[in-house]
Amino acid sequence: MTAPAIDLRNVDAFVEQRHHEMFAWLRANEPVFRDPGGFWALTRYDDISAAYLDHTTFSSAGGPMLGGSFSSGAVDTAANRMLVASDPPRHRMLRQLMHKVFGPGFVAKVAEQVTEVVNRAVDKALADGGCDFATDIAPELPAGALMAMVGISHAEAHELIDMTRRMIGFRDPNWVDTSEDERLRLAVIQSEIFEFFSDLLRARRRDPGEDMVSILATAEVNGRRLPDEDVLYNCMNVAVGGNETSSYSAVAGVLALIDNPDQHALLLDDPGLTDSAVNEVLRWATTNAYVLRVPTRDVEIGGKLIRAGEPVTLWNVSANRDERHFPDGDRFLVRRSPNRHITYGVGIHRCIGSVVAQVELPMLFRRLATSGVRFELAGDIVRLRSNFIQGITRLPVRMSA
Repeated sequence: MTAPAIDLRNVDAFVEQRHHEMFAWLRANEPVFRDPGGFWALTRYDDISAAYLDHTTFSSAGGPMLGGSFSSGAVDTAANRMLVASDPPRHRMLRQLMHKVFGPGFVAKVAEQVTEVVNRAVDKALADGGCDFATDIAPELPAGALMAMVGISHAEAHELIDMTRRMIGFRDPNWVDTSEDERLRLAVIQSEIFEFFSDLLRARRRDPGEDMVSILATAEVNGRRLPDEDVLYNCMNVAVGGNETSSYSAVAGVLALIDNPDQHALLLDDPGLTDSAVNEVLRWATTNAYVLRVPTRDVEIGGKLIRAGEPVTLWNVSANRDERHFPDGDRFLVRRSPNRHITYGVGIHRCIGSVVAQVELPMLFRRLATSGVRFELAGDIVRLRSNFIQGITRLPVRMSA
């Protein structure tokens, strides 16, 4: 394969889904790659897993995505305040608090609420003969979860989802006005999310309940309550992470079934394959394309010397198709086993919300399989313009059972 022109900041490469060939070339020829944007990229499964596990060397405090602290020389304002942007020992303390939010009781509530709103959406789509799966059904997964976890209405959940969508899609002209200054645009959207949770926080401080905001509002670390900013950052972390992963994975999964009718037939014939199929959807979709780490010391990987402070990106989307771990990795196989994808990350930074996604996605795909729902594309697909989150924002389909 001829060496491609590689610039991992190039949004269009992700929109047009050309990046899998690019990552295959990198894994084979330059698995530790210095991008023209001034950061390093790890593309092999083993190197990425090792970096995830070595949280002493690879700090998360620079934030999870490119365009953060390293590009401006400033310290990320969420450093050691938001779970995803913290290192031990602070990370350990925050994670213990967040485990209360994702305990069995909450997960059971999420399952009940998600089942209700998703079944209603699927029933309507079947009655109508189809829908835009990306806007009419998939967002009901995070909507139901937010209703259960945050204690908000269905309308408020969708209001919040709209804000997080604009935050992740802050470079997408389908979501925002891209003529405005990029950093200002992102800051305004983030402030809207903070304001949403600030109102909830004030209400929960007056009258605490059993929801996520109340738990964080009354939580203590070393005998002290969390500052409001820490509560807000972690609420935003949960909202953004949960909203994007489950919804976009669901849409990618439906498109994979459309594109691979033989695999869809296997699932329809045997809905018992749902858990395996969902695992393959998660590998295939790899919604979170990469995460950012900043080394605290000089480190050598694959014969390349990476200096302390030089940003390193861990490309989950490449690891999940690494030929050394996933034979026929470019094929969607609902029976794939083993399937040790790293869509949720590895080690202490494995996504804490994965327990919720593992309730939401099987519920949806089991409903679709047991009802014998079949899909047919009914229009153009629109992909999210982002080099951080892989997503499909429009998927018009005809549906029949």
